[in-house]
Amino acid sequence: MSQATENSRGAIWLAALTGHAPALPDYPPSVQVVDAPLAGETARYLAVLPDPHNRFPRARTGEIGLVEGWQLARALQQVVAEDRTLPVKRPIVAVIDVASQAYGRREEAYGIHQALAGAAGAYAEARLAGHPVIGLIVGKAMSGAFLAHGYQANRLIALDDPQVMVHAMGKASAARITLRTVEALEALAATIPPMAYDIGNYASLGLLWRTLTVVQPDAPSSEDVAQVEAILQAALADIRLDPERGLASRLGAPQRQASARVREVLAQQW
Repeated sequence: MSQATENSRGAIWLAALTGHAPALPDYPPSVQVVDAPLAGETARYLAVLPDPHNRFPRARTGEIGLVEGWQLARALQQVVAEDRTLPVKRPIVAVIDVASQAYGRREEAYGIHQALAGAAGAYAEARLAGHPVIGLIVGKAMSGAFLAHGYQANRLIALDDPQVMVHAMGKASAARITLRTVEALEALAATIPPMAYDIGNYASLGLLWRTLTVVQPDAPSSEDVAQVEAILQAALADIRLDPERGLASRLGAPQRQASARVREVLAQQW
């Protein structure tokens, strides 16, 4: 594992939460799959990490590209297949620190939309099959990468930290699209929560189950790890008590009332 990979938040938290357990073989360096304990049972932990030697240059700094999308799907579908006849399905934890989807001509030509849809679909398949799926955002959760890796979770948890952000695109790109400076974009985002990058505004949209603050997010202490493990265990218990496998719980926030009403009317009409 390269130094760039080791220093990524995804790698740091994956190692901390799994007790530095070895990753499963036969996966690329950019997709780490680890089976480790959670609340007394085996869980599958998944993370997408930077790989400076990725054969696709656009996916070398933590992006999700063609290989990453399909390999995430493979790791998830394996769990669903192996647990199909078991009454209790094993938990799945997505450790999320992803910069973006990989942008490039090769990616477009070879169907990155299908690769990312395959990963998102596999997460949804696991959730609907009864696997408790938890998304833990420890760094960036940007654009199509977040949709492919973690957004389909039953419960989303995020570290409350300035380096944690969720958005459709980076600030520089958003500024270019909207013909603003980054500073003007930040000023506007302060008044419109869906445009903001900080995790507090994202939480106000109702999509997060919990946020938590740790002392050392880049080098977690044993106390930090214990705190995150405790909230993962709480999320697992909460999912197991909830008979619904959908994502309707995300519509309860005040800022989502219009979305909830639209769904209600659609259900009535259909």
